[in-house]
Amino acid sequence: MKIQLNKSFFMTIALLIATAALAYYSALWRMKDAADGGDSTAKKAPLYWVAPMDPNYQRDKPGKSPMGMDLIPVYEEAGGDQEIGTVTISPDVVNNLGVRTAPVTRGPMNVSVNTVGYVQYDEDHLIHIHPRVEGWIEKLYIKAAGDPVEQGAPLYALYSPTLVNAQEELLLALKRNNVALIDAAMERLASLQVPESEIKRLKKSGKVSQTITISAPQSGVLENLMVREGMFVKPGMEIMAIGQLEHIWVIGEIFERQASLVQVGDRVHMQLDYLPRREWQGKVDYVYPSLNATTRTAQVRVHFNNPDGYLKPGMFAQMRIETAPMHNIVLIPREALIRTGSQARVVLAKGAGRFKSVTVQVGHITDDQAEITSGLDEGDRIVTSAQFLIDSESSKTSDFRRMSHGSDDKAETVAPTSVWVGAQIKSLMAEHRMLTLAHEAIDDWQWPAMTMDFIAQKNVDLEGLNPGMTLHVEITKEGDDHYVISQIHRPEAVTDDMPTTDSDPSMDHSQHQSMNHDGMEMDHSQHNGVEKP
Repeated sequence: MKIQLNKSFFMTIALLIATAALAYYSALWRMKDAADGGDSTAKKAPLYWVAPMDPNYQRDKPGKSPMGMDLIPVYEEAGGDQEIGTVTISPDVVNNLGVRTAPVTRGPMNVSVNTVGYVQYDEDHLIHIHPRVEGWIEKLYIKAAGDPVEQGAPLYALYSPTLVNAQEELLLALKRNNVALIDAAMERLASLQVPESEIKRLKKSGKVSQTITISAPQSGVLENLMVREGMFVKPGMEIMAIGQLEHIWVIGEIFERQASLVQVGDRVHMQLDYLPRREWQGKVDYVYPSLNATTRTAQVRVHFNNPDGYLKPGMFAQMRIETAPMHNIVLIPREALIRTGSQARVVLAKGAGRFKSVTVQVGHITDDQAEITSGLDEGDRIVTSAQFLIDSESSKTSDFRRMSHGSDDKAETVAPTSVWVGAQIKSLMAEHRMLTLAHEAIDDWQWPAMTMDFIAQKNVDLEGLNPGMTLHVEITKEGDDHYVISQIHRPEAVTDDMPTTDSDPSMDHSQHQSMNHDGMEMDHSQHNGVEKP
């Protein structure tokens, strides 16, 4: 326990030393700038003095910081560059920090989309089996989903009175030797899925079969099985489905921002978790026209041959789609990008030891490059190492959100703490001093007209109030989300010779507000206890 406490103590001391070192470097930049200026700096008057440990602590004359350190003078930058947010670092400090720069270039950008996919049956080779007549399953030759099926192998035997009648019609047409009836009867049997071999047997033997055996139209595996022996089936009911494993689809999910990059024909590399050493290669076969409303992803379809059967429907796969390269793109190294929750920035190297953080708009990003759509031009130089420390110093005086408002900024409008508004009583609980009011819209608070519950202050008289009455109330804000009724004006209490809002619909809201309990005119100052001059 003692060893653990000692380690924690030393870690805390190390953290404090590191923090002080960063602040020292910030102060050193300014001191180096003042010292390296030589005679030219001596001739210039400082703009202000700043605390070494707190750049926000500024004074117009020398002195001590709150921590007891001497304030550092800040001079106008050489060349008259007074652009907000620009910081100057002496060459030896730049070298000590390990600052590296790189140019902003323009050229092609190769973007690979890494995503996931799901293996499923090739729907072009997926066959669903439905009966065309009603009847009973007398014999089921396959027992479970997943069983292999060979083309021409029996699937099930069906007894159907409809099929028995159709066979008898063919035998009757043969006895009459009516060619037209014979052709019609054979076509009916074929349309009811009676195999051609069964029709030939019927014509040769002349005997009706009570059950008809349905055979598999293709080889594959049983995708699902919906019936059992003895079940009654009818047209429209799905009995089973047969899929093939020789040809497989993989459906990939593409983020909405990447959907425009993927085109039909793009090369795809795919790997599975259970076979990490093997890679399948294919091409995008189809890009679906709509997005999934829940996941906000677009789907792409890739076709793979699967002769060995390693790809099984339901598997999860990793896919890399090689999209067509984009040309004439403004590019920067990805490591130079500083991304926050609200914006992206880079540190621009302006030369002569001057740096400034600038906001940029970012497009597509790869493993080593980032597309810049605005904020930088080809040929600019940006910082790729130690940019976070410079960005922190630059942002303290830059035109980002942390900067203070200038003198030209308009004063922020402060919402009033109380307002008068017309309202109607919906319900009243006098013993609890609670009123449910349907009040008008309050523009000062950006409230729409709505019904709310309010508590009346103790000095408000609730006697004589009833549901349905129309009032003029003062709503006062107490705290962040607490509102009370501080005063009530009752328009119904005016004398008969004075017009009211009910008797004179033409009276506007301002006239309504200017009437007191005795019918005399008053303004809002009277409501607050101040007499009108």
